[in-house]
Amino acid sequence: MDNIKLYLTDKNFDIKTCDSLGKQGLPESRNEREQWLHEHAPQLAKLQELFCADKRFGLLIILQGMDTSGKDGTIRHVFHDANPLGLKVHSFKSPTEDELAHDYLWRIHQAVPRRGEIAIFNRSHYEDVLITHVRGWIDDKELQLRLRQINDFERMLTENNILIIKMFLHISKDEQRYRLQKRLDNTHKHWKFNLSDLTDRKLWDSFQEQYQTVIRATANPNAPWYIVPADSKSSRNVIVMKILISHLQQLNLQYPKVDDSNWPKTVD
Repeated sequence: MDNIKLYLTDKNFDIKTCDSLGKQGLPESRNEREQWLHEHAPQLAKLQELFCADKRFGLLIILQGMDTSGKDGTIRHVFHDANPLGLKVHSFKSPTEDELAHDYLWRIHQAVPRRGEIAIFNRSHYEDVLITHVRGWIDDKELQLRLRQINDFERMLTENNILIIKMFLHISKDEQRYRLQKRLDNTHKHWKFNLSDLTDRKLWDSFQEQYQTVIRATANPNAPWYIVPADSKSSRNVIVMKILISHLQQLNLQYPKVDDSNWPKTVD
């Protein structure tokens, strides 16, 4: 799958140079992009089936982004044809009392996929080095400690055949304002609106700076970060699907060999 390296980032990541509306290498019109998704969804579904049958790997997909960046929409559109039996979605909210009694990675590790399974994290352990630092709940020393621990944690997972793909859904401040306003204007969208979204919006620059810090510190070959332009929903979905198809194709997945020597030729 071509062009996914356009979105791969490294420890030199500069969020100010990232285009939130980037469409390089994509179909030009929205209709063409939606048609591309429709045509390639069966390919992703087939790769998921093969991934499940192969059972050598688990796949952890991490979606991060500012409020309204489209984490739910990405899951809904990209995995439209996926088999739900091999797919799990975890949305991490504020930790419970029981979770707070453990280390911050405890609840994360419990949601890590089994081999043959794909897990999608809608937000993740990265909240514990993003909002916690922006809001002043942890200091710089604790931040550096957690970043090291996250790198160690992800390395341990990948060394045990749990593949990790991390995606930052990058939207502009203007696009976020537009999407938040739509939630306010449509009574059927009020359930998605939260006053804390406006609080975080006032801290936009701090969050952008923190995303840059965190992505630079945790961009590793074994657990890569992709910066996905997300102002255009259809472009975002195409890019995410391209990334996933490319990674799955590189695994040389195989159906398991089955001893059918004693099987009957027909079923009565």
